[in-house]
Amino acid sequence: AYSTAQRHPADTAGTTAFVCLYPVYINSKKTLAEGRRIPAQKAVENPSCGEIRDVLSAAGMNVYVENKMHPREWNRDVQFRGRVRVQLKQADGSLCQDKFKSRKEVMVYVAEMIPKLKTRTQKSGGGDPGSQQGEGGKKKKKKK
Repeated sequence: AYSTAQRHPADTAGTTAFVCLYPVYINSKKTLAEGRRIPAQKAVENPSCGEIRDVLSAAGMNVYVENKMHPREWNRDVQFRGRVRVQLKQADGSLCQDKFKSRKEVMVYVAEMIPKLKTRTQKSGGGDPGSQQGEGGKKKKKKK
């Protein structure tokens, strides 16, 4: 459709063979309006581009990360930056892997696998109690 589209050097099969995945697509903290594309119960909390890349590389997919932002992502932090390009189809139109027929299947697979990553299983301690105490401290200061 777009003949003037810029292509990444790794994207030799054409732009249709590679699909874009932003972390926001599988982020359980986001609403559908904010860009989530899979059900919240299947989604994962605050995924990073590195985690998506690691999961798909381990699955044997052709993957590369670009320094791009999702248009609906208001937070310009490095943590929320990045777009993952995944090759779903070969140059002849055949699937790279039969288990990934669509981008949705890729998103659901990645969301299932990220919680099993070693980096996720080691960090099993929430920062929520700390933030609640901080809010409590602020309220006490206002009463004085």
